[in-house]
Amino acid sequence: MADDGVLYRVYERRLARELSTLPLPQHLGVIVDGNRRWAKASGASTEEGHRQGAAKITEFLTWCEELSIPLVTVWMLSHDNLRRPAEELEALFGIITDTLGELVDAGYEVRLTGNADVLPEEVREQIRCRQERGRVTRELAVNLAIGYGGREEIVVAVQELVRELGAQGLEPDAIAERITTEAIGEHLYTRGQPDPDLIIRTSGEQRLSGFLMWQSVHSEFWFCETYWPGFRHVDFLRAIRDFCKRERRFGA
Repeated sequence: MADDGVLYRVYERRLARELSTLPLPQHLGVIVDGNRRWAKASGASTEEGHRQGAAKITEFLTWCEELSIPLVTVWMLSHDNLRRPAEELEALFGIITDTLGELVDAGYEVRLTGNADVLPEEVREQIRCRQERGRVTRELAVNLAIGYGGREEIVVAVQELVRELGAQGLEPDAIAERITTEAIGEHLYTRGQPDPDLIIRTSGEQRLSGFLMWQSVHSEFWFCETYWPGFRHVDFLRAIRDFCKRERRFGA
């Protein structure tokens, strides 16, 4: 009689074959939630929970590459997370910069998605240095959302747009007429990129918490109970299959 491991692998291969015939998401967002709760349940430190979560990101990106998904946005640190204890943030900043460096060294195109100004100066410098040393050799592009807040992103985009229009000498009414959805979109952190087709959130929470608020207007969502460090390949495949079977009408 086949053991559970064999049955699991058979199921995984069946899911992968099924997806090979379906239209896949071109931009995938993921809220990597539950690192601290995973650590508590496992008897590990909070820092170890974050490290395991970072390692899962690297693994997750290889799954996306296997399906030829071209763009992934990973929410590593929210604007609200900056209120956490200093000791936890110090460890988090180190884990984030190490992870970014590993992805750059692996050949991914890595783009910072967030307001770097809210990060400590030394963290910003470390991120800049790691990004500069990279050479893109892979097809998958990765947005790392660090210090990211959805409301803050929209405010920053509108502020940039208003300053740009004001520098042209336009009057207030003329500026107001130029503030369109298209114009704001051109000033978002994800400017020039497609909106996410699917957003995955782990840990059982069923909310976006401000993740890609503007861009997710037509996104599909998939929530699961698993904490992020425990997220499995089969969970990923199930999420993609569920997305592929939905009928997307985009409000029409």
